[in-house]
Amino acid sequence: MSIADRLRAALVPHHDKTILLDGDDGGIPFEEGSQLTPAAVLMAITDRADPGVLFTVRNAALRRHPGQVAFPGGKIDPEDDGPIGAALREAEEEIGLPTSAVDVIGAVDVYRTVTGFEVTPVIGVVPPDLVLVPHDAEVSAVFEAPLSFILDTAHQVEKVAEWRGRERRYFEIMWEDHRIWGATAAMIVNIGRRIAGRL
Repeated sequence: MSIADRLRAALVPHHDKTILLDGDDGGIPFEEGSQLTPAAVLMAITDRADPGVLFTVRNAALRRHPGQVAFPGGKIDPEDDGPIGAALREAEEEIGLPTSAVDVIGAVDVYRTVTGFEVTPVIGVVPPDLVLVPHDAEVSAVFEAPLSFILDTAHQVEKVAEWRGRERRYFEIMWEDHRIWGATAAMIVNIGRRIAGRL
C-alpha cells in the first residue's frame, strides 16, 4: 500500500483528548475577543520507502519568526480555495513546489497560535527528490527530515520557558542541526497522536 493510501486510512477523524487544542499553544490561551488570522501550511511527505517531510528555514531578515523552521504556508487569501488552496499556493511561492505534484490527503486539526493565527495543516504526498527553488526573500533553505523520526514521541521533547511573564510549554524536535519547535512541532505532535498505531 502506498504512503498516500496509508495516510488516508490513518487520518480518520477522532476526538482524542490528547490532541493539542485550539488556543492551547504552550498552555497560554489566546486572548478572548481578539481577531484570528486564518492560515494554512503544507506538510509535504515524500513518497519513498522511508518517507520524509519537507521543511523550510525562514529568512533571517523576516519580521515574523526569522530563521525558524516551518512548513511552507501563510495567510489564507480571499481568492484561495480555502486552506488547501492557500497551502498549495504558498508552497509553490515559497519553495517552487508545483501544485500538480502534490497528492492532497486532506486537512487536519486546526491549531491556534498565541500570535493570533488559526492554522490549518494540510497533508500532501509529493514525489521524492524534487528540484525545489526557495524564494530568497522568505526562505533561506529547504530540508527533509524522516517522517518516522519526527513522529517518534521519544524525539518530541516538551520544554518550558517564560514568555510575556507567563510559563509557556512547547515541544521541540531536533533533527541534525535543525530545531523544530513551537507551532510547527505542536502540529507534528497532533498529527502523530492522530495516526499513532494506524500508519
